[in-house]
Amino acid sequence: MKKFKVGIIGATGMVGQRFALLLDKHPWFDVVALAASPRSAGKTYKEAAGSKWKLKDPMPESMADMIVMNAEEDVEKLAAMVDFCFCAVDMKKDEIRALEERYAKAECPIVSNNSAHRFTDDVPMVIPELNPEHIEIIADQRKRLGTKRGFIAVKSNCSLQSYVPALAPLMDEYKVTKALVCTYQAISGAGRTFETMPEIVDNVIPYIGGEEEKSEKEPLKIWGRIENGKIVPATEPSITAQCLRVPVSDGHTAAVFVSFEKKPTKEQILEAWKNFSGVPQELQLPSAPKQFLNYFTEDNRPQAKLDRDLEGGMAVSIGRLREDTQYDYKFVCLSHNTLRGAAGGAVLLAELLAAKGYFD
Repeated sequence: MKKFKVGIIGATGMVGQRFALLLDKHPWFDVVALAASPRSAGKTYKEAAGSKWKLKDPMPESMADMIVMNAEEDVEKLAAMVDFCFCAVDMKKDEIRALEERYAKAECPIVSNNSAHRFTDDVPMVIPELNPEHIEIIADQRKRLGTKRGFIAVKSNCSLQSYVPALAPLMDEYKVTKALVCTYQAISGAGRTFETMPEIVDNVIPYIGGEEEKSEKEPLKIWGRIENGKIVPATEPSITAQCLRVPVSDGHTAAVFVSFEKKPTKEQILEAWKNFSGVPQELQLPSAPKQFLNYFTEDNRPQAKLDRDLEGGMAVSIGRLREDTQYDYKFVCLSHNTLRGAAGGAVLLAELLAAKGYFD
């Protein structure tokens, strides 16, 4: 695999910082450009992100002295420097949509962490183990944009990446008819730390704007099909979600209740989880976890503190599978929200796109 030159748009935010750490010494991707808002532009990355650096690991030395570009004004210049860009900007949705299209039309492919284009019907929203075939829609998107190389691909919301992977291996054979999900979401999902979000200490906040709708609707696009140049969302299963912010630094937990058309045994569910893998595992993509779904037999697992970093934070942990009185089964899931759920999931998607020749 040749080395691709990469840019990070929105490099100073928490997800942008996570991209910087993940891409430092990446075997396929070499960061050559960083971009952010006008107030960061013209400064070195160290100056721009300095006091706002929120992660435990220090800023990569290779990027500290890079001059941050203006994400909105330097589109053409940035596009000319890179093979593709990751995007994690903090702007209004319509502004993000317009900005990402400007990059795509400048022939710079965008792998986005933002939600702005998740429901654009020719933009693939991909969890690489679940719906890698959706990247084929890029040919239709390029026709619409009038581009040869440029396109936009997005990853899904971090909250549903804890539980949707656990439902996926049960969909075809047993047909999931309905699911009820309560997610308990870490503060890093809001780009915050305990220092910047003191109101969460000793507290649970029962509302995260827009999150419940995303958790209910996005899985249906992931399980949808390509038809006439559009991704047509699936119509079932029916999902209802409730999302709470909890005093945890990293790691989204989900309590899941599920019913089936053809109820499997507990052993069949465990077997399906254990044997489930996808294209990233087949292709041995650098960020792919070897064992995607991991079941814990202990009653008190998975726990965010103990299990979120499994396989570099790219695996999903499951536990407490048991029969339920109102649904067929219930269980608990956990995933690292800024790794598998955000930057890491986008890096894995970029590796899939690279392996399939979309950046050539």
